[in-house]
Amino acid sequence: MEYVTVQDTEIPALGIGTWRMEGPTCRRAVATALELGYRHVDTAQAYGNERQVGAAIAESGVDRDELFLTTKLGSSNRDHDSVVESTRASLRKLETDYVDLLLIHQPNTGTPLEETIGAMDDLVDDGLVDHIGVSNFGLSRLHAAREHADASILTDQVQYHPFWDQSTLVDYCQINDLMLTAYSPLAHGGAVNDDLLAEIGTRYDKTPAQVALRWLVQQDNVSTIPKSTSPAHLEANLQVFDFELTDEELRAIRRPSISRTASSFLRARLPF
Repeated sequence: MEYVTVQDTEIPALGIGTWRMEGPTCRRAVATALELGYRHVDTAQAYGNERQVGAAIAESGVDRDELFLTTKLGSSNRDHDSVVESTRASLRKLETDYVDLLLIHQPNTGTPLEETIGAMDDLVDDGLVDHIGVSNFGLSRLHAAREHADASILTDQVQYHPFWDQSTLVDYCQINDLMLTAYSPLAHGGAVNDDLLAEIGTRYDKTPAQVALRWLVQQDNVSTIPKSTSPAHLEANLQVFDFELTDEELRAIRRPSISRTASSFLRARLPF
């Protein structure tokens, strides 16, 4: 495992995402990931699976101090009291005394940002949260969050893959000692059958998915949280730290495409 170091904090560069995982499937996937060596787990109040994530962690035997655990505030939990109460509820579900990272899941104009951030700061002061951050924030909102926060904003978690350009945000994070956490790193499966990623993969005996993940973690200040319930895929995702892409390959892989991103997004949501 490689690590991203920002603000004197080490975060595993690759973790497991749990969006749309439910019940025993979620519990098994997280348990398998921890057994394979994952130490970075991402969940959210909106996912409805914090209990399953917490149970898997509790049963794993992995020391809590070895884990980097993230959850996110639900869209209705943005005023001060709701932030505090919902986070305490999350801690009970996750069977832990604290989370390493608490994020605002997405922008919400219904509650002033400074109120939400202020409540998150209070949770840091109370020792219930180690770090705070945001998700799905553009540059202007990210800058505003940093202005309001007493605790440093650690990360912005956003969609990022070869077909969805986040280079401006990556540059901002690198300059300001923040981490960009990439979700949907395989473009909702769109990267798996990509010809260029496959061609590059043959040079290293790697799959297109592994090349896409390597492209991300090889960038400074970038971590990623691919989602998988397959033990084979979970194991394969970890096998991206034994090769290095060339500068030319890194440039070639970045191919922004709104149409490819949109089609992959829609395919991931079809019921068949």
